[in-house]
Amino acid sequence: MQANGQRGRIKQSKAANLIGRLRDYSDDVWRFMTDPNVPFTNNVAEQAVRMPKVKQKISGCFRTSDGADIYCIIRSYLATLNKQGAKLFDALIQAFLGAPVQPCFG
Repeated sequence: MQANGQRGRIKQSKAANLIGRLRDYSDDVWRFMTDPNVPFTNNVAEQAVRMPKVKQKISGCFRTSDGADIYCIIRSYLATLNKQGAKLFDALIQAFLGAPVQPCFG
């Protein structure tokens, strides 16, 4: 029972909450060990955002909104092809020749 008439659960530390989630979701936490399609980390999402942020920090900003949009489209295209195992240099050559490689969807 909590003092001062407070209701609900007693606040736990961040460590206790983490241990509880790891215990409750242990099948999901260790899924990468049994399913080869599940990556060990989710760093792919973080890595996709890192380069635009680094570019923004180095140059201070993107000069135009259109320039930022174009940069993000190119990064997204290359990230998708990279995940699908395509050779990025060859894909860029094909794009400049007017026959861009189409990513597989599905």
